[in-house]
Amino acid sequence: MSVPDYMQCAEDHQTVVVVVQPMGIVPEDQFFRIYKRIASVSQVSIRDSQRVLFIRFRHHYPPENNEWGDFQTHRKVVGLISVTSCTTAKEWLQTSDRFHGQKEVFGSTLYDSRLLVFGLQGEVAEQQRTDVAFYPSYDDCPDVEKRVEDFVESIFIVLESKRLDRATDKSGDKIQMLCVPFEKKDFVGLDTDSRHYKKRCQGRMRKHVGDLCLQAGMLQDALVHYHMAVELLRSVNDFLWLGAALEGLCSASVIFHYPGGTAGKSGARKPSVSSAADAGKRHRPGQCIVLSESGEKYYKSAGVIELEACIKAVRVLAIQKRAMEASEFLQNAVYINLGQLSEEEKIQRYSVLSELYELIGFQRKSAFFKRVAAMQCVAPTIPEPGWKACYKLLLETLPGYSLSLDPKDFSKGTHRGWAAVQLRLLHELVYASRRMGNPGLSVRHLSFLLQTMLDFLSDQEKKEVTQSLENYTSKCPGGMEVISLPDGLKLPPVPFTKLPIVRSVSLLNLPVSLRPHKVKGLLGQGLSSASPFIYSPITMHSRGDERSKKIDFQWVQGDVCEVQLMVYNPMPFELRVENMGLLTSGVDFESLPAALSLPAESGLYPVTLVGVPRTAGNITINGYHTSVFGVSSDCLLEGLVGVKSSGCMVEVVPSLPRLQLCTSLPRSAHLSSEDLSTSVSLQLFNGETQQLTITLENIGTETLNTLELTSKTLSTKEKLFGEFLTWDLQDALSHLPLKSGQSVSIPVNISAKLDFSGQESLLNDLNDDGISVTGLPVSSPLRQVLKPRTENKPVGSDASKNEFNHVKGKNPSGNHV
Repeated sequence: MSVPDYMQCAEDHQTVVVVVQPMGIVPEDQFFRIYKRIASVSQVSIRDSQRVLFIRFRHHYPPENNEWGDFQTHRKVVGLISVTSCTTAKEWLQTSDRFHGQKEVFGSTLYDSRLLVFGLQGEVAEQQRTDVAFYPSYDDCPDVEKRVEDFVESIFIVLESKRLDRATDKSGDKIQMLCVPFEKKDFVGLDTDSRHYKKRCQGRMRKHVGDLCLQAGMLQDALVHYHMAVELLRSVNDFLWLGAALEGLCSASVIFHYPGGTAGKSGARKPSVSSAADAGKRHRPGQCIVLSESGEKYYKSAGVIELEACIKAVRVLAIQKRAMEASEFLQNAVYINLGQLSEEEKIQRYSVLSELYELIGFQRKSAFFKRVAAMQCVAPTIPEPGWKACYKLLLETLPGYSLSLDPKDFSKGTHRGWAAVQLRLLHELVYASRRMGNPGLSVRHLSFLLQTMLDFLSDQEKKEVTQSLENYTSKCPGGMEVISLPDGLKLPPVPFTKLPIVRSVSLLNLPVSLRPHKVKGLLGQGLSSASPFIYSPITMHSRGDERSKKIDFQWVQGDVCEVQLMVYNPMPFELRVENMGLLTSGVDFESLPAALSLPAESGLYPVTLVGVPRTAGNITINGYHTSVFGVSSDCLLEGLVGVKSSGCMVEVVPSLPRLQLCTSLPRSAHLSSEDLSTSVSLQLFNGETQQLTITLENIGTETLNTLELTSKTLSTKEKLFGEFLTWDLQDALSHLPLKSGQSVSIPVNISAKLDFSGQESLLNDLNDDGISVTGLPVSSPLRQVLKPRTENKPVGSDASKNEFNHVKGKNPSGNHV
């Protein structure tokens, strides 16, 4: 016997094997529909008896395994159900002959057989036969299950008769010598009259009767016969059969203590009447397992039997939570030599070992054998390598190696598992997906490897991985879509948050000349009345959270806004980042993409990303997007580790007018400040008056509806007589509203009238400080309010300090005024 049953469990000793096979041309889908219905009759309560017969259906069973039926009766095929299609009486004659030929394959062990014929109608189909059932079609066969139950009862009758016949003490007769196939040649020429030979025959027959009793549902009788067989076989050193008797004894004990079964299939078996309901409470683990003795000591000459015994023991020990003892059985199973196995059998063997290791909680060992099975699927000896099966098995190994395909599991900075093994496994996934003909899958796995394993790659490996990624993405660019696999697994996107690594994010204020300022009222007078102060801890808490996110300056709709990132390149070569831009929410935002090139292993490097908000409201900077090595990524700030940020939300106010100011006087070369957009110098003698023309041009898109002009003396140490600055706005106001591209001029008279009398050290003070006078220029309330004002009343504001017009004058002694 060279083909082990890796699904074997202790309760299978209680079952009888029935083979269900198609005969002739039967559609595969129709056959398995009928097979599923037949296999649903897995246990039958025998009429006029409290016993239950358990059936193990197989649609494929190696005939050589049937030769071991005397050694263990649960291996013997005792029933055959053939399924065939037949439409004419002529075909029926051929079908009948073929059925007889099929029965001869298992003829020496069959108790009974049935033939299910589909499609035949007429005189032949109307004949009443016990062993044949006729049905008009595969859809019209309502009593299949009932036929199978009757068939199982007939098998039980034969089984019971054999049990009674062989259980009867025939001490005066010669007892048949039962043997396994390879023993037959060893018994040629033995003295059949010796006491040793007779004891061996008696011991083997007792063990055989124990098997029959177990199958027939007589658990107590089976235990008695197994105990007697153990004593007899041990006395004559019949080790192989002694091992089988011990295994039978163990299996009967397991069946008693675990009436629901040990295979792990919930609801697969119903407890038999003879099983005590509270058997598990009385269970003593030491009594259940003697398979270590039978498996390791007595089955050395029968590798398949030994392997199956180990598998059964592991299933029982897993229930008992005895993982270390179970692992010893599995370790023994690994080294059992089964001769020349086919590649398919090797894959099955390693897969089952993996499942059993998982059953006892040895996750890494389980992953190891599943990976071996995966590699076996694409062995060089296989003409058509199964890359899909290999890929599927490799995916199943991931949990055992503490590896997840979700990059979020690696964002916390703590790495679990062996990085070297994980790298090897990810490389194998990349290669397998490529051989499957799925380049998009290869790109996703390679991106995941580069993102999550970057810290464990050498400089050479970083170059090789990125070169491979660029080769893949040249044919299939990587993106942020979720990849769905056929078995339902979904691969999340992999954003390249480490290429480059971002350390800080700062939202930048607008340039001084473009910053919006609130209008405080006409000529500086407040327009809003004070509101009462109401304390509420709840309100304060919610506002505090919002303040922590919201920045205290504003952006303007339609103006270019900037966000500065401090980044660095962890790669040992120059990193080219293409199409880098901002990810935002809250308002319509036009991101203006940028491209950058970072030197190898650079320090912190400032990168400014820009965009234009197209609507007003609160805008939130959620992250940035990049394109690196052909992979497009959306990197969210919330997923970045160790990033410093002063806030990510800012208010965008509606579009405001933009005015350009120029004067008739030359610009000043001495006075400069970031708050001043224009400054001019003027020299005046005391008592002199000179005119200055201020030209305002609307260079924005908004219409200017109102104008106001105020003046402010920044510093004076002398008494001024009369107005220092005077102007007339009537002509300018008549040009309002001022549309985009239009300009207006305002004449301003500058007079120097100072009183120098009665002041000591005046010249020194003037030389030290001088006198500066500033005229507050034009400002539009549209920078603060949406609706234009209807009145023509001038409105004062100190909001546009960046547009001050500074005027200088000099007295005869050369002092500034």
